[in-house]
Amino acid sequence: MFVRRWDLITHNQSLPSDWVVRFEPHLPKNHQLLGRILDYACGTGRHALFLQKQGHSVLAMDRDSQSLMELENSTEPSRPFPIELRCVDLELANCVLEEENELFAGIIVTNYLYRPHLQRLFDQLEVGGVLMYETFAVGNERYGKPSNPNFLLKENELLEIAMAKCFHILAFEQLEVTLPKPAIIQRICAVRTKD
Repeated sequence: MFVRRWDLITHNQSLPSDWVVRFEPHLPKNHQLLGRILDYACGTGRHALFLQKQGHSVLAMDRDSQSLMELENSTEPSRPFPIELRCVDLELANCVLEEENELFAGIIVTNYLYRPHLQRLFDQLEVGGVLMYETFAVGNERYGKPSNPNFLLKENELLEIAMAKCFHILAFEQLEVTLPKPAIIQRICAVRTKD
C-alpha cells in the first residue's frame, strides 16, 4: 500500500482530521446542493469514510490505485450515499476532473499541496459550497519533512486566495502544533458566496 509520507509522520491513518470533524456540520447535505463532497488526494480515505458516515456522497481522488482499492473494500455499500473512487495523478499538467465544470458541494484537502492546481480547487465549488483545507506551511522545515517550499503554504496563502475570490471565511489558522508531532500548519474553512 502506498501511504503518503506526511500522513505517516503526522496523523493516525484511521482518524479524520480534527479540523474536518469540527467543520463537517457546515458542509451542505445532499439535499441542499446538487454536488457531492470531493476528498482530494484522499490517501487512505479516512475523510471519505467519515463523510460517508455523516450522510454525504463523496468522490475520493488519489493517484495510488492500491489505496483506492483498500478504500473500496472499507466502504459500506449499504449506506444510502456512495463513495466514488477515481484514480488520477493530481500533478499532471493536464490533470482535470472528468468535467472541467464539475462542481462540488464541498472540497476537503489535508496534508497535500500542489500549488499549480491550488486556485482551481476554489473554483470547483458550487455557490454555497465549503472548502476545508489543512496542510503544512512555511516554517515547517525546522521540524523536518515536508521542508521543500513547493510543498509548504506561504504565510496567509489560503486566506489571501479565499478573500480574492470573495469567499466567506468561517475559520482560518496558521499555527504551530505539537501533536501528533511539532509542525507548522495552515488551515481554512471557507464558503463560496458567488460565481
